[in-house]
Amino acid sequence: MSYAIVGFGKIGQALAHAFARKNIDVAVASRRPPEALAPQARAIGPTVVAKSLRDALEADTIILAVPFGEHREVAKALPSWEGKIVIDAMNAFPVPEELDGLPSSAFVAKAFTGAKLVKGFNHLVAATLAADPIVQGGHRVVFLSSDDEDATAPVAALAKQLGFAPVKLGKLNEGGALVQARGRTWGQLIFQDLFKKEQ
Repeated sequence: MSYAIVGFGKIGQALAHAFARKNIDVAVASRRPPEALAPQARAIGPTVVAKSLRDALEADTIILAVPFGEHREVAKALPSWEGKIVIDAMNAFPVPEELDGLPSSAFVAKAFTGAKLVKGFNHLVAATLAADPIVQGGHRVVFLSSDDEDATAPVAALAKQLGFAPVKLGKLNEGGALVQARGRTWGQLIFQDLFKKEQ
């Protein structure tokens, strides 16, 4: 399984730190050319490699960490997303009217035709996401939700590999609504920093 993070702001860099901590290879890309990202990527760790967007999108699993309004531009970079897992780590707030009551991830899924979309890694602030997820004998929780059951398992496996405790919330419009902005409010699980003790 190969991984790429698209978007190299605070959340993208925080996720890159999580990969580097476990020596897992990950490509990083943004609107800026790879040579602009390379020094920062190298500083995070040797397994973090800056690539062009096109090259980064060859990965099996793509983590979206761009500002919400830019996801459509990323979606246009591939003619088909068939066979890809897309992890939506973005937050849409204030909620754009165009969502028309849909959870933001369901809206994002429409742009990435053919991809299996999983909402995840979006409910923690960047500094928390970048920190070691093993704390006081427990693992920091990440919430996952998807309308595609097959896609949740590999993303849960990745979360575990990165040291997090994945908690599946079910479908996007069910449990997934707890980690998304709706109207003028955040879902109840947004910014909750929870731990799961070792069993």
